[in-house]
Amino acid sequence: MRIGLLDRILEISSLLQLDMKHAFTGTSLTESRVHVLWVLHHSGPSTQQALAEALKVTPRTISALVDGLAASGYVQRRTHPSDRRAVLVTLMEDAERMMSKMAADHARLTTDLESVIDEADRPAFIRGVDAVAHRLRQLVHEEEVRYDTVGGSDLSLDEDSTA
Repeated sequence: MRIGLLDRILEISSLLQLDMKHAFTGTSLTESRVHVLWVLHHSGPSTQQALAEALKVTPRTISALVDGLAASGYVQRRTHPSDRRAVLVTLMEDAERMMSKMAADHARLTTDLESVIDEADRPAFIRGVDAVAHRLRQLVHEEEVRYDTVGGSDLSLDEDSTA
């Protein structure tokens, strides 16, 4: 079997997901919750509306994410200083330290991964990755590929099945 571009991308995706799973074992953090923390770390205290826009999720979804993060002690809601109707979501001190470490780890991993690519090849590599990401974004938004009714039979997993 020939290993193609998509196979490599899927492998990288799986490795990154495995790394995240290991990094957050023993915490209440999920990929979505970490995304909220990452945005707050980089943008500072934000309204839930701003967070929903940044994460491209519904207000209901962001509310549930913030509720979970607040209950776990990662964030707190504070009164907005200039809009009494708004609430700011703010990182707690321990969460800020964790996110600073994560940002430093992110920078180190970036440097490590870039180091395996010839310096002369990096601009072309980045252009290629950007082009693939752009096209994949388009495909994900344009197409709806489904396999649950292939061959006319219902191959979807029922609730009692495990994959």
